[in-house]
Amino acid sequence: MKFFETLKNIWKIEELKNRILLTLGLLLVYRFGAQIVLPGIDAAQLASLSNQTDGGILGLLNAFTGGAFSNASVFALGIMPYISASIVVQLMTIAIPYLQKLQKEGDSGRKKITQITRWLTIAITLVQGPGYIINLYNILPSSAFLMDSTFTFVVSSVIILTTGCIFAMWLGEKITDKGIGNGISLLIMVGIIATLPQAFIQEFISRVTESNGGLILILIELVIWFVIILAAVMLVRAVRQIPVQYARKNASGKFEKASVGGARQFIPLRLNASGVMPIIFAQAIMFIPAAVAGLSDSEMAQGITAAFQNMFGFWYSLVFGILIIVFTYFYTAITVPTNKMADDLKRSGGFIPGIRPGSETSEYLDRVMSQITLPGSIFLALIAVFPAVIVSLLNVQQGWGLFFGGTSLLIMVGVAIDTIQQVNSYLLNRHYDGLMKSGKNRKAVA
Repeated sequence: MKFFETLKNIWKIEELKNRILLTLGLLLVYRFGAQIVLPGIDAAQLASLSNQTDGGILGLLNAFTGGAFSNASVFALGIMPYISASIVVQLMTIAIPYLQKLQKEGDSGRKKITQITRWLTIAITLVQGPGYIINLYNILPSSAFLMDSTFTFVVSSVIILTTGCIFAMWLGEKITDKGIGNGISLLIMVGIIATLPQAFIQEFISRVTESNGGLILILIELVIWFVIILAAVMLVRAVRQIPVQYARKNASGKFEKASVGGARQFIPLRLNASGVMPIIFAQAIMFIPAAVAGLSDSEMAQGITAAFQNMFGFWYSLVFGILIIVFTYFYTAITVPTNKMADDLKRSGGFIPGIRPGSETSEYLDRVMSQITLPGSIFLALIAVFPAVIVSLLNVQQGWGLFFGGTSLLIMVGVAIDTIQQVNSYLLNRHYDGLMKSGKNRKAVA
């Protein structure tokens, strides 16, 4: 009853209601565009493309685009070129002084970095677009292409794919500015959720009609899935609280000792400060061994190619897990500025009990961050490779197995928590209880 009462409270706040409706409307536009097939392709002959994306890495990419990849849609590349461009710009910020300067300029610098990311997105799309069209020619029968001129079809399709990516990027930014939640993340999450019912139905049919475990095994899988979701929530929300003491100023403007009326607070250090970025980095690297080995016809090279093309295999999972641990340390080191945290703490008159302000505080925060990153990275790696475990042990369908961990599950959990927190902020500002808060509603302020 409290949940439904909270939904009614959401509807009472006009601004929040409008933001939610706008978000849902833009997401609906994105899902509608994912069903529009590229001009010049017979939509009735896409079965072979759908079979190509039943599992493996292409299946994961198809999940991120909400099935647009297998539909040869105008949104076939989805928002992934923008994600790739964002990662490249973020890494370039470490090495290029100009980008470091822009990052320190505040809003104006961030706007310039965003513009650079947009242009890089277009460049990446212009590279990926022809690759996608070549794949269509290799997979689909010749009768599936309705245009007489191959050149006209390729050029027009690349332009449409680029425009579709830019439009998806625009939708994401509009959701972030005018809607609720992070727009880019919501587009990816909605795409992943869109493929969930079909994957579950295929698994259900396989278990029931083929006498492959029946409803009992389906129930076991759902219980395991629920437990993995809880584990992912714990990973996303887990923090190490570092106690901080703020000294209080007296009438003369000098700081008193912390023991006399000082305010005690905490610095929350996240167990997984890098989010899903280590998994994305690791997956990008995992393409390289198969691509390099594919250049040779030797028996060893063919074995390497086969091993690294099977994302549910042992060697792929082992290397994938190790890379995730390594990239978790790397990404945490570049995104958690312990030096800046220590300087800000010193300027505000705060300190960690028993630790001197300045360099000692920075070293302490860095040491604690390193200590909690190890279990966090191992936990992240286990969740990332768990789809391979569930596919091997219970022989589940690969499309359904992707939802038992990895990037798909972590994105869904992370985006859902972030969106709920934004909704909660609106509710609490209007003196309503949030979606994750217990107790009776407080009286709203007019």
